[in-house]
Amino acid sequence: MNRLIDKVALVTGGAMGIGEACVRLMAKEGAAVAISDLNISRGSALAEEINCAGGAALFLEQDVGDEAAWRRVVDAIVERFGRLNIVVNNAGLGIGGDVEHATLDDWHRLMRVNLDGVFLGTKYGVQTIRRFGGGSIVNLSSIEGLVGDPNLAAYNSSKGGVRLLTKSAALYCAKAGYNIRVNSVHPGYIWTPMVEHYLEATGDVEAGRKALNAMHPVGHIGEPNDIAYGVVYLASDESKFMTGAELVIDGGYTAQ
Repeated sequence: MNRLIDKVALVTGGAMGIGEACVRLMAKEGAAVAISDLNISRGSALAEEINCAGGAALFLEQDVGDEAAWRRVVDAIVERFGRLNIVVNNAGLGIGGDVEHATLDDWHRLMRVNLDGVFLGTKYGVQTIRRFGGGSIVNLSSIEGLVGDPNLAAYNSSKGGVRLLTKSAALYCAKAGYNIRVNSVHPGYIWTPMVEHYLEATGDVEAGRKALNAMHPVGHIGEPNDIAYGVVYLASDESKFMTGAELVIDGGYTAQ
């Protein structure tokens, strides 16, 4: 229950899905958690719930592709909690499309969140965390950052970019002596609002879920907590010898 005691964490896209699961588990493990999201109602309600239960949480509205917003968010966290030790760059966007038919507008929209947002979160995470003696940055990539999908040209590219950005940042921080570890997490398909909405747009949700279940050797897609447990491990001191690594949590998807 105290794996993150005395630590302050930021989770982007923390109002729902994997982000919400990370927020809840980190708070349970003793962290003060800043939740950033564009969904004000859900993010505020989650922060209030944690505070009422005796934890410490703060909601901040944030567009992760806006650099000025990053400055405001890290300043607000330090002002409220006195430090920042963990950044979980979770906010993401899913847009389908093969390389022949995907539009440049969709490409730019997706990259702004999935790659620009992680770059800015890592940049301002490093600049802030180093001031307080070090910590951990966890970047959410995907199985789609490891293997290709013919209908996810932009998404593949963004998540592959997150994978190598993470390694570059990890090496930089290690060589600079910042005591900051940077690792990526690669989920398989997880039952979240993003996946559900994607299936709604493509047809029958239940049939789509059965098809996704069959794609994973364990026989089912994952749940948000499956990823949150891995994120907490990387955020905690238990993973002190891990940096630049890829934590794959995918039900065996990429082992095939």
